[in-house]
Amino acid sequence: MAIFTGAGVAIVTPMKENGDVNFEKLGEILEEQIKEGTDSIVICGTTGESSTLTHEEHLETIKYTIDKVNKRIPVIAGTGSNCTETAIYLSTEAEKYGADGVLLVTPYYNKATQKGLIEHYTKIAESIRIPVILYNVPSRTGINIQPKTVAYLVEHVENIVGIKEASGDIAQVAEMAALTKGKLDIYSGNDNQIVPLMSLGGKGVISVLSNVAPRYTHDMVEKYLNGDVKESCDMQLNAMPLINALFLEVNPIPVKAAMNLMGMEVGPLRSPLTEMEEADREKLKEEMVKFGLKLA
Repeated sequence: MAIFTGAGVAIVTPMKENGDVNFEKLGEILEEQIKEGTDSIVICGTTGESSTLTHEEHLETIKYTIDKVNKRIPVIAGTGSNCTETAIYLSTEAEKYGADGVLLVTPYYNKATQKGLIEHYTKIAESIRIPVILYNVPSRTGINIQPKTVAYLVEHVENIVGIKEASGDIAQVAEMAALTKGKLDIYSGNDNQIVPLMSLGGKGVISVLSNVAPRYTHDMVEKYLNGDVKESCDMQLNAMPLINALFLEVNPIPVKAAMNLMGMEVGPLRSPLTEMEEADREKLKEEMVKFGLKLA
């Protein structure tokens, strides 16, 4: 049974001007996401600037989100780390808070071997009982989870049930789906490949786009799952200019800029991320208007 099917949002972490986490604003955004049909909240992922949160902030943000959502939709906690023991600590705490699952990014910087990845993920998954979604994003971590490695983990570790696939390699996704024979829930980690990935049996997306267009993203996935492939495909193609603009600079720089342009007041970024270059910001603004997003 999938943790969720549909469009999950890789939600931003709003910040106050002094850099503190803005929990009041996070609560407002969570309510809006639920209202607009988002199928799952993914908190403290890449988009949530988890790498610059202290452990205390990280866990407080997860707990706040779980309590605020209050089981209305699943909450998946980003608890990955390049240190296995840290990932175990964050994951066990998230489970205590009531998370519906955890999202575990591949250990960045270390460049573990495939054997090392198996050991890393097995130790974390066996420390908790809730479901685990692996997160493969080689452009950020410097390492790719091979399809055979994923298949081994799914076969040998009961609660490893899914993967957020952001390699951009559709052939790899196809191989992964073939090797796991329906036992793996695959979610697109790239907004520009939602429909292509679902054509290989994917369950949906963990989306950056959903931060600014939650209903649209939800509907795109739902239409595909309900058999309206052409309309879903048309929506994917229609959103491409905006999706590309949301990745003009490294995520979450553009999406936070977009949300602030919409008057959502999600605040600044944590260093070393910086505000968007003016030319990129203007291009983003242009595509937001063309897409039909309302600016403040």
